[in-house]
Amino acid sequence: MAEVYRARRQGQPGEILAIKCMRPQLAKESRFVEMFIREGKLAQLLNHEAIVRTYEIGRIEGRYYIAMEYIGGKDLTQVLRKCQETHQRIPVPHACFIAAKVAAGLHYAHTLNDTDGRPLNVVNRDVSPSNIRLSYEGGVKLLDFGIAQGMLKFTSEIGVLKGKFSYMSPEQIRGMPVDARTDIFSTGIVLHEMLTTEKLFRGDTEFALMEKVRNADVSPPSKFNRRVSPALDAIVMRALARDPADRYQTAQELADDLTRFLEGYRFTVEELRDFLRSMFREDYQQELAELEACRSAPQPGTPEQSLDPAIEVMEAELPPEHEIASKQPGGGQPGSQKSGGFWSKLKSKLRG
Repeated sequence: MAEVYRARRQGQPGEILAIKCMRPQLAKESRFVEMFIREGKLAQLLNHEAIVRTYEIGRIEGRYYIAMEYIGGKDLTQVLRKCQETHQRIPVPHACFIAAKVAAGLHYAHTLNDTDGRPLNVVNRDVSPSNIRLSYEGGVKLLDFGIAQGMLKFTSEIGVLKGKFSYMSPEQIRGMPVDARTDIFSTGIVLHEMLTTEKLFRGDTEFALMEKVRNADVSPPSKFNRRVSPALDAIVMRALARDPADRYQTAQELADDLTRFLEGYRFTVEELRDFLRSMFREDYQQELAELEACRSAPQPGTPEQSLDPAIEVMEAELPPEHEIASKQPGGGQPGSQKSGGFWSKLKSKLRG
């Protein structure tokens, strides 16, 4: 649906941002434009250390974009693939730390209120390794609330399935109404996969895969990894209970149990940082070089580059019923800053 680029803020070359641009062919379809803008509006409301920060949405040079916090690192899918290629596993404490951070970020979103104090009832519905970003500094960030279900004019027709089958809950795969507990189940799947380096649900056909998810017949991770203790098995299996009533009822409960479990390891963020930098040593060095090149590239307006500074405020792109009151840092409406409200020329396409 979108391409992602590195960029830097006008007048602040040290600050690198990620710019998500809608593909030109999709911009011709009003439903894709509406989905893209809604994603940006929801993301602007989310301000938590475990969720990628969104700063601005707009349109520049005819292209819709979302300006976000840039996270240098790898997504969890890439880490798991590297583990399979090198015949290693993510260490148990690292996996628990990642899952705890994801759960804490989800709880924040699940319990978010609007400016009038009304619950937004946000449900991500797409918690999966590809949407979990691990930074080279040891941070953990949820990337995409693009198909989140909330009351921000997001609707979900029963029977219309979105997301990835392998990471859905039984109720989601059936097309039933979902709540925060579906994200807890998906987080349990991700944790199980981190501990075993194997996908929890597999199927030769789409139907076979969906049946396995519906039945939620799960073996404890200790069956595949003897380093997993009975206490950790219990946490994972509770998150993966088939009946939502038997699961953790809030993502914070899951985060708390994982945090308590981690106390015995005396785990630090630096351990995750070193693990990632060591696993992707060459990529990390390339990342540093590319960021430096991005920071030192010529400023817009020099003979080498030109930029039309016009950005159109997204509220004008939607009918009034889609407008959401969300404030930018400093008090302005999204995309309405009079200075520094547009971004320098897109520098280099974001590489995995």
